[in-house]
Amino acid sequence: MKNFFILFKRFLPPYKKYVIANILCNLLSTIFSLFSFATIIPILQILFGIDTEKHAYMPWNWSSEAKEIVAVLKNNVFYFIEHAISTYGPSNTLLLLGVFLIIMTFFKVGLQFMAGFFMTPIQNGVLRDLRNQLYKKIISLPIGFFSEERKGDIMARMTGDVAEIGNSIMSSLDIIFKNPIMIVIYVGVLFSLSWELTLFVILVSPLSMMLIGSIGKSLKKRSLLGQTQTGELLSQIEETLSGLRIIKAFNAESKLENRFAELNNIVRRTFNRMNRKYILAHPVSEFMGTVIIVIVLWYGGSLILNNTSNITAPTFIYYLIIFYSIIQPAKDISRATFTIQKGMASLQRVDVILQAENKIKEKKNAVGLSSFENEISFENVSFKYQKEYVLQDINLTILKGQTIALVGQSGSGKSTMVDLIPRFYDVQKGVISIDGVNIKDAKLHDVRSLMGNVNQEAILFNDTFYNNITFGVEKATMDEVIAAAKIANAHDFIIATENAYDTNIGDRGGKLSGGQRQRISIARAILKNPPILILDEATSALDTESEKLVQNAIENLMANRTSIVVAHRLSTIKKADLICVLHEGKIVERGKHDELIQLDGYYKRLCDMQSF
Repeated sequence: MKNFFILFKRFLPPYKKYVIANILCNLLSTIFSLFSFATIIPILQILFGIDTEKHAYMPWNWSSEAKEIVAVLKNNVFYFIEHAISTYGPSNTLLLLGVFLIIMTFFKVGLQFMAGFFMTPIQNGVLRDLRNQLYKKIISLPIGFFSEERKGDIMARMTGDVAEIGNSIMSSLDIIFKNPIMIVIYVGVLFSLSWELTLFVILVSPLSMMLIGSIGKSLKKRSLLGQTQTGELLSQIEETLSGLRIIKAFNAESKLENRFAELNNIVRRTFNRMNRKYILAHPVSEFMGTVIIVIVLWYGGSLILNNTSNITAPTFIYYLIIFYSIIQPAKDISRATFTIQKGMASLQRVDVILQAENKIKEKKNAVGLSSFENEISFENVSFKYQKEYVLQDINLTILKGQTIALVGQSGSGKSTMVDLIPRFYDVQKGVISIDGVNIKDAKLHDVRSLMGNVNQEAILFNDTFYNNITFGVEKATMDEVIAAAKIANAHDFIIATENAYDTNIGDRGGKLSGGQRQRISIARAILKNPPILILDEATSALDTESEKLVQNAIENLMANRTSIVVAHRLSTIKKADLICVLHEGKIVERGKHDELIQLDGYYKRLCDMQSF
């Protein structure tokens, strides 16, 4: 029961009005079903002569106790049916009872439909809200979080796990509101018909509930394992699609096929076990329901045959009909219990994301940074991803308008250093400040608004040229977009496409060459017009011709801006105001190109290797 209220408390408050409407419709539907079932008693007692007792009309007294009112209602119903038989004949009375049954059934099923009608916006609304919460959380989490998680597994949590939670919400509504209402009303009617028989039934029922509950508990563990394995499967699919070129180049198709088939078979076995336990719910509840029906039939029949009960044969049949009507809601509860156990396993996986701590926090009284006026300063900065420091005791001042180049061997900490400036990560020691303001004390949005990024891999979206260039820039005009594209040397190849700036560039810009993709990302940075520019090996993956075009675009972009350039190709940074050479996380040399050549140290060796 605790699980049910966890789901209810977390996801249903925005949909209270639909929940109330659903409860009301279920309550009325149950009442109308009782009226429809009640027609069996007069049909048996009066039309077939089982009961020859005559009834006289009794006046209504609404101030009486409920028991007396029910007795008057029952008496007057029989009186009117007897009157109808004497006036219209048994056949016509049977037809009237049939019409009454049809009307009651119409209201019953109509209200069942309305209950489902109000349930639909709850289910779809919860799914929407949960997806929005997950997406918002994913967007807000720092980049470091995703180095520990697989993309495919995150996608599995946003699709399969969210769907399981949605199913659990619906099942919990049935368990908390719909089926208990039906069962409580039906049990109340059964007690009014025969308290001895109903008490006997209650005493023999817990065995079946214990058996069903034990199956449900084991299902949660199996479901958690199944969803985790599904995430691994989606991760492998995502990696395959991303690395298809390498897979084919290395003739690794069979290796990947075998690995996927093995994992897929593990998933199959897990879901076989899980689904078998889920399917077991229905036959177990069906069997136990039949056993209890037989026990009730034997015990109740014995009471009637031995004349030790006030219940009559027609009333006992009505009792059996009501009791049998309890079995289906009870079965639904058992199946819903299993669904909720699966949903709780999925919620456990989703909460890994929703409850993940965002370590990049903004202070409540954060300082605003509307412009960049003077300098960026690194003061005794040290940083580590896990145990080992990748940057140690970095001291560097970048003045406004300067171009600073970071060079060094792979793994020396260049990209890490530039990732610290927009607070993709937070330093463990030291301070990074902009115009004397510690970036940890500044508004995160303001810090990143001052910067434009062009990375080694041009990150584009499956959208048009226009939307990719204006990404992150509100209310940009077409003239501004065209001007940015011209500066980036991208305008000519854009207008050569079928729909010009409205042409879709494909997944990750797959319809474009590497140089074209990079020039689109440069156009995006130009349109943003940031005072601080970060270039992380923007030309290292390009051929010579493309590099020349991109380099011209970069020079246009860097004009009148403060630029931090990470470069492998040292020929591209000879004109930098300051070159910093990093080695094993430390700045070991700094100066202009000619000065560093004369030092005959790390930088000269790097230049000699590239010249060779």
